[in-house]
Amino acid sequence: MSFKNLGLAPKLLQGIQAMGYHDPTPIQLRSIPPALAGRDLIGSAQTGTGKTAAFALPTLQRLERRGGLRCLVLEPTRELAAQVDTAFRNIGRFTDLRVTALFGGVGYGNQRKALQQGVDIVVATPGRLEDHLQQRTMHLRDIEVLILDEVDRMLDIGFLPVVKRLVAQCPKNRQTLFFSATVPPEIADFANFALRNPARVEIGLTRSVTSTVTHGVYRIEQGRKFDLLQALLGTIDFQSVIVFSRTKHGADKIAKKLRAANHTVAVLHSNRSQNQRIEALAGFKSGKYEVMVATDIAARGIDIAGVSHVINHDIPEHPEDYVHRIGRTGRAEKVGDAFTLVTPDDFKKLRDIERFIGQKIERLHLAGFTAPPETASPPAAGDGTASRPRHQRPHASSFVNARGKRNRRR
Repeated sequence: MSFKNLGLAPKLLQGIQAMGYHDPTPIQLRSIPPALAGRDLIGSAQTGTGKTAAFALPTLQRLERRGGLRCLVLEPTRELAAQVDTAFRNIGRFTDLRVTALFGGVGYGNQRKALQQGVDIVVATPGRLEDHLQQRTMHLRDIEVLILDEVDRMLDIGFLPVVKRLVAQCPKNRQTLFFSATVPPEIADFANFALRNPARVEIGLTRSVTSTVTHGVYRIEQGRKFDLLQALLGTIDFQSVIVFSRTKHGADKIAKKLRAANHTVAVLHSNRSQNQRIEALAGFKSGKYEVMVATDIAARGIDIAGVSHVINHDIPEHPEDYVHRIGRTGRAEKVGDAFTLVTPDDFKKLRDIERFIGQKIERLHLAGFTAPPETASPPAAGDGTASRPRHQRPHASSFVNARGKRNRRR
C-alpha cells in the first residue's frame, strides 16, 4: 500500500514525495488510519521504523490550516525536540502551518518571539515548556492533539511527574498519541491516565534487535579496549561510526585519543553546550566528522542516515539500552554492523543482554588481541541461533577478519 491509499491530503503527499518517501513503514501503515479517524493511540515499535511520520502526518492533516497553538509534542531531550521540529517542517512544507521548538540550553528570546508571532505546533522538552507556562508566554487551553513521544525515555530521566502536570493542563477533549518503545507497568499506569480507549499498534518485538543490524562482541582486557577500538576503526570499511561511552568524561577521553590518531571526531553528551551539540550533530550528518563519540543521550531517537557502524566502547548499564544503541545503525531498512567491547568485569552484563534479547551474541576475534575466557557460559539463545555479522558472511560488509583479509562493502 502506498501513502496515497491512506487518505492523506495532496499537500502532505507532496511533502512526502519531496522527502523521498514512497511506501509507508509498518508503524505508519497501522498508526495513520486510526489517528486520522481521531482515536487515541499507543504505538510501540523498534527504533528507526518511522514513528515520527506516523504521528506527524495525521496531525498535520487534522490541523489543516493556521489557527493558533493546537498541537503539543513532548520529547525527552533537546536533540529529539529539534529533530521532530525539523520533521514536521519538512513533511508540512506545502502547508502554511507553523512549528516551533522549545528546549533548554539556549536563550528564551527567539522562542518568545516565535510564540508571540503565532504557532500551530509546539515541540518541547518538559522543563522548558513549564518555564514558558510559568512565564505566561503561552498556554495549553486550545490543544487538540497531544503527542507524547519516547515515553520510556521520559521515565528513565525522571520526567513523568512533570509530564503528568503538563497533561493535566491540556483540554480533556483532545486526541492523544502515545509512543514508547517499551510499556512497563509505570508507563502503562501513565497511559491509562493520559489516554481514552486507545487503539494499540505494536510492530515487532520490543526486546528484539532489528533484522537489518548484525552484531557481535569482542572480549578484551580492560587495558587494551582503546587499542582494539582503534584497530577496528582501521580495519572496517565504514561510512560513519558512533562510539558509545558510559560516561561523559570517558567520551571526552576517547575523542581526544581518536583525534590524536587523525580521526575527525564529534562529541555528544549532556555537558556540551546546546550550540556544541547542534554543531556536533550537524557536522556528523554532513560528513565533516567521521566518528561521533557519545553517551546514551544519542542512544534513542536520534535519526542520522548512513551510520554504517556502532561500537560500544563500554557495554551499556541496562540491557534495553543495548537495543537502542545498536539501533542507531541499520535504519530505514539499510544495513549496519554493531560491535561491543566486553571486559571480564562485563560478562554478567553481557549475559543479561542476551537474556533480554533472547539471543546469543556472536563472539568475534581480531588478530593480535587475546580474548579472556568467560567466567560462565552464556545463556542459550531463544531460538538457538546467533546473529553472525555480515563481515563473516559471503558478500559481507568490509571487515578484516582474523587473517587480516579485507572484504568489500556492497
